Amino acid sequence: MATHTIRVTINGTPYERAVESRLLLVHFLRDDLRLTGTHIGCDTTHCGACAVIVDGEPVKSCTVLAVQADGSDIRTVEGLEQDGKLHPIQEGFWQEHGLQCGYCTPGMMMTSVALLGRNPNPSEPDIRHAISGNLCRCTGYLNIVKSIQYAAAQLR
Repeated sequence: MATHTIRVTINGTPYERAVESRLLLVHFLRDDLRLTGTHIGCDTTHCGACAVIVDGEPVKSCTVLAVQADGSDIRTVEGLEQDGKLHPIQEGFWQEHGLQCGYCTPGMMMTSVALLGRNPNPSEPDIRHAISGNLCRCTGYLNIVKSIQYAAAQLR
């Protein structure tokens, strides 16, 4: 099996690892680096539970090979909390009851953080469009939208 050495920065920490050319980014994060906050939901790119931010854009990490991320700056759900303080999106999901089982939550949060990074005052349709690639089987999305609106207000 062919291996390649990749260099990535994840949540501010640089990593250099030899990886198989067929290794998916989600497995690199979870299995090699033990960053298990990124969930594997469907393995078919439909659910978004594995969403992370790569170079400022939300991506489904089950659709990206680890070698494709070489040289990238990656942010996972583990990188949201800073110095013991929750990120506003984490506060929003807590305050507005934006989760039930929580399985989709990491991907939902990362997609939302990317949205708020490019649009600090999104409308409800903007939010719904941004999270349309993330599936939640529990909540009906209303409280997820409220959670993102809460975070937007806190960040402004």
